[in-house]
Amino acid sequence: MRLTATVGATGFTFHGLRDLLAKASPARSGDELSGVAATDERERVAAQLCLADVELRAFLEEPVIPYEQDEVTRLILDTHDPAAFAPVSHLTVGELRDHLLSYEVGSAELAALAPGLTPEMVAAVSKLMRNQDLIAVASKVSVVTAFRDTIGLPGRLSSRIQPNHPTDDPAGIALSIVDGLTFGCGDACIGINPAMDTVTGTVDLLRILDDVIHRFAIPTQSCVLTHVTNTLAAIERGAPVDLVFQSIAGTQDANRSFGIDLALLVEARAAALSLERGTVGDNVMYFETGQGSCLSAGADHGVDQQTLEARAYGVARHFSPLLVNTVVGFIGPEYLYDGRQIRRAGLEDHFCGKVLGLPMGCDVCYTNHAEADQNDSDDLMTLLAVAGCTYFMGVPGADDIMLEYQSTSYHDIAFLQRQLARRPAPEFDGWLHESGLVDEHGHLLPVARDHPLVAVTRS
Repeated sequence: MRLTATVGATGFTFHGLRDLLAKASPARSGDELSGVAATDERERVAAQLCLADVELRAFLEEPVIPYEQDEVTRLILDTHDPAAFAPVSHLTVGELRDHLLSYEVGSAELAALAPGLTPEMVAAVSKLMRNQDLIAVASKVSVVTAFRDTIGLPGRLSSRIQPNHPTDDPAGIALSIVDGLTFGCGDACIGINPAMDTVTGTVDLLRILDDVIHRFAIPTQSCVLTHVTNTLAAIERGAPVDLVFQSIAGTQDANRSFGIDLALLVEARAAALSLERGTVGDNVMYFETGQGSCLSAGADHGVDQQTLEARAYGVARHFSPLLVNTVVGFIGPEYLYDGRQIRRAGLEDHFCGKVLGLPMGCDVCYTNHAEADQNDSDDLMTLLAVAGCTYFMGVPGADDIMLEYQSTSYHDIAFLQRQLARRPAPEFDGWLHESGLVDEHGHLLPVARDHPLVAVTRS
């Protein structure tokens, strides 16, 4: 496929969908690093004009990575739902944008449409949207999942307690967990990134989390964010595994660099389901993603990083996850240079994931060598909350002392819930009230020194 457009007196030619998608992307350092970005704004506008006129059917006929070479492509095309696609099958990318933004299309219509859209279609339409458009459409989507509580209901905003510790010290972890709970956080999950990523260490951390959750009858779920093979080994040892975590990407080669393939994820999901630890649902998978992961692994196949990120969501939705999280600024400025690029990427990721039918959260974050600061995080977090983001990270002081990056804090969660009149998951919300941590309006209450939770930090 060859596409041409003229902007001013200059004509531009694009060589197929892969080239067109890359050139139509808003500027970001990762695409420049890989050599696929538009050379200037005129070429970018020309690409967007061409992309608007591409028929959606073209993405089924011309995969950005060949079907024979990539199991992610095969998964996307083999699971595509023609019946769900039928209502929009005659549209172009530009017309799909208008359709998604129309007042007549609401949550039910978007849920029905999701199985009929491929990640490439959704990535394409996002490239034609302003930030407000991304927010407007995503806010119409409601994706509900459940394990021990129900995540993603309208009017709700959830959070993950991230009590990381540089030495996996149980006392330090317990202190961070209690700190988060007293701020009303933790309904998405209590999830630890282990400093010592071993099977034995994973089992020990899982038992710490399980003890806290069951001692206080907290309607939430635990997760140790270790490699999926460690989680499988922990299950074999009888560890109390709630959620299976894994980082995933949008190409077979990138996933191979993570030490995984689709068959391994199928095995892990089946193992977690066999434990039957959920009380209100059986969504047992937790995935994390991030723009630039394929390029950093040398596995991008010349595809732009935002389209590859959307393809990772095509992997995620096949496994019916409880949570999906784009760690939007974590890889570094080589891929998202500054606060502006991080903000745009976060809104794109959230939009693409929600339209594809995923329970999207976002780790609104940046590394210390990026051209960004906490005000940039405040801006993106607030925009995503307005867009209906399912959950955010709760990190003590917004400073992860183990992973050494800047994220969002327990205070930030409390601010957004109060400012936007959002509550945590209903089961968790009820527990907070029964435990004397919030009043009947969901407002945080002072925690007495003799509160049972506080005793955990002394034991």
